[in-house]
Amino acid sequence: MSTPHSTDSSPTPISDALHANGYWNPNWDPIAEVDKVWMEKFLNMGLHGKHMLDPKTFELIAIAVDASCTHMYAPGVRTHIRKALELGVTKEEIAAVLQLTSVLGVHTMSMGAPILLEEVAARQTTNPT
Repeated sequence: MSTPHSTDSSPTPISDALHANGYWNPNWDPIAEVDKVWMEKFLNMGLHGKHMLDPKTFELIAIAVDASCTHMYAPGVRTHIRKALELGVTKEEIAAVLQLTSVLGVHTMSMGAPILLEEVAARQTTNPT
């Protein structure tokens, strides 16, 4: 399937660089096949801030994003941890990022527990045991 924007002659420098340096996610292959120009725009948007942050900070943020409970992308976590270590980030700093990121999951309980208590209370008032 091809769109008017995904001609074979369209340049894909970001995709090419990500392939070359091991950052390419194979799950993106079908997207790039459908519309490689759109894929380039998407990747450019995601990399926009990279040049505004120092490399260590970028890698730590990338670890947090990939490790977050809403993403859970293990290959990205591994890639960014490896790169962070190469840049001199300590094991403790990476652990701190993972620990801070894990707090995102607490929202499951902070949202769900009050609802559970409300529903149990409502059930007890309508169906006392």
